[in-house]
Amino acid sequence: MQSENVYIGDEKFQRFLDHYNCPTPLYTAKLKFAGAICSPNADLRPTDVIASLFPENMQPRLATKTEAELFFKFFMGLWDEMFAQIRTNTLELPRFDGDSHDRNALADWCRNRADQVEFGFVEGFWGGCEQLSIPNFAAELVSSLSDMAEAYAALAKKLQQAENTDDIFKVILNTDKMVEKTFKFLIEHLVLPHIQQMQRQVN
Repeated sequence: MQSENVYIGDEKFQRFLDHYNCPTPLYTAKLKFAGAICSPNADLRPTDVIASLFPENMQPRLATKTEAELFFKFFMGLWDEMFAQIRTNTLELPRFDGDSHDRNALADWCRNRADQVEFGFVEGFWGGCEQLSIPNFAAELVSSLSDMAEAYAALAKKLQQAENTDDIFKVILNTDKMVEKTFKFLIEHLVLPHIQQMQRQVN
């Protein structure tokens, strides 16, 4: 059953992550939640995904019951935000709002994008399982997302020597479109037919 928590917004949530020294960037966390929501792993719980955002044995210590309730309330607000995007099949990647001629900025963006796709959505989808019983088309789609994450990483390296970023920026945008199309197809054909069964409790 979906909770009734409200997402506090990107800016406030990033400050929340910073407060707890969470090393996982906001958009990687968002896509990890999205992947977990799409995961057919019935044993995967939101608390498992929250714990995975922190290094092993370095999850924050919550001093009081009130702090613990707020901690999970904020995270479940994000969970519900991503669940709504999955349910409406409107999951998108964040847009690049920097200078497309700044190769260093683009390289950082590509590295971040690779993490968002691989350590975000793909890792969230597998949910710690090495194998899941899923249709072949779904396995191929998730594998293609990993390939596209590697493509972003390769583009980041290519940008280090690039004199003109125009062509590379076009490839980045095209790869973004391919990733988003993969999300939509996967959600439409694997997730939405079973969306009600894929709602998860906080614990």
